[in-house]
Amino acid sequence: MKHLSKLLAVALLVVGINSIQAQDENNPWQVQFGVNAIDVYPTSDVSSFGNEFFNVNDHWNILPSISYIGVSKSIGDGFSVGARGSLNKISKLGDTSVDDLSHYAIDGTIKYDLIKRQTVIDPFVEIGGGYTWVDEIGAGTVNGGLGLNIWFTENLGLTLQSSYKHAFEDYGVKHFQHLAGISVKFGGTDTDGDGIYDKDDACPEVAGLEAFNGCPDSDGDGIEDSKDACPNEAGSKEMNGCPDADGDGVADKDDACPNEAGLTALAGCPDADGDGVADKDDACPSEAGPAENKGCPWADKDGDGVLDKDDQCPDVAGTVANAGCPEVTEEVQKQLNDYARTILFDTGKSSIKAESTSVMVDIITILKEYPNAKFTVEGHTDSVGSEKLNQSLSESRALSVKEFLVDKGIEEFRLSAVGYGESKPMATNNTRAGRAQNRRVEINLVK
Repeated sequence: MKHLSKLLAVALLVVGINSIQAQDENNPWQVQFGVNAIDVYPTSDVSSFGNEFFNVNDHWNILPSISYIGVSKSIGDGFSVGARGSLNKISKLGDTSVDDLSHYAIDGTIKYDLIKRQTVIDPFVEIGGGYTWVDEIGAGTVNGGLGLNIWFTENLGLTLQSSYKHAFEDYGVKHFQHLAGISVKFGGTDTDGDGIYDKDDACPEVAGLEAFNGCPDSDGDGIEDSKDACPNEAGSKEMNGCPDADGDGVADKDDACPNEAGLTALAGCPDADGDGVADKDDACPSEAGPAENKGCPWADKDGDGVLDKDDQCPDVAGTVANAGCPEVTEEVQKQLNDYARTILFDTGKSSIKAESTSVMVDIITILKEYPNAKFTVEGHTDSVGSEKLNQSLSESRALSVKEFLVDKGIEEFRLSAVGYGESKPMATNNTRAGRAQNRRVEINLVK
């Protein structure tokens, strides 16, 4: 008993610095071997049982060598089944000395772990039955006992156990058997050979690391492949395992400019002029401009303050109010009509006389200076002749002027023609001078 106490103390010291687990699916097989002691002190003497149970010197029979071997297998849920064989020499039959009787026993066991989780101290209960021979006399027994595994490592430990063996036959010897021995667990399945049993391996078919429950980290960046957005390229946790060569906070796999630090909003590309257009797409990378103009500022060729993209007259300076086109002033309108009123027609006809060509050229020049302005060509007559004839003549003369202007390059949509006949005189029709003024063409701005 003195030596067993020392062995137990050493075992407790060792297990204090190890993380161990009980016999389970990972290590289903357990082999035990060690020393057994037979105590044949009368088991019915309850009054003296407590004092005499550990009376090693007077009652225990110990063979000073390996005297038992057992094997068991976990069947799940804390249960194990097994078999054990032992031998001994009986020289103490209770308080009676005998002449070294031989002792052999074969037992079947059913063991139940009281703590069904990983633990250093692993207590258990055991029941079973077997057959025991003392010399050549044999008897069947029913057995029950308590024990304790103390695991030094995951697979190696110390087992201490005491069992009561009750003989069925009257001639059989009822007795206690005490066991102290080494236990070895083995037999776990490790399909991928990474040292982590399949039961605890989150990736049982791919070799991995214990830190990741058996899952791999192919690029060695400390992030397991299943959580690594770039499992084959070492990266950082901040980038979910991906590299960021230019250090701009955009992972290379998502970075359109992986070797130039840039902006997240521009997929990792730089924007030197800060106009929101990445330099690689910016036709003017040093000058801010809108994306719709490829990062370049809009031009204003005529310098009128209206950008060319909004300027209906980009080549002619105008006003903002008139969409970049020049506005027809009262002075211009007067000049236009001063020219128009000098247009001469053949008597009673709508044909323009040749001597009016220079006037028509002056009118065309003015109209082209205001390319977005629209005008009405108006025909007027004096009151000589019938009203119906005058109306028709005024309409045809206005149309004749319009057609001449269109033929010389003025867009047709800018011009309309109307005749007013004798309805809008500008002077009296009672004098020759007045009638001459009333026979006229006017070109007026449509407002």
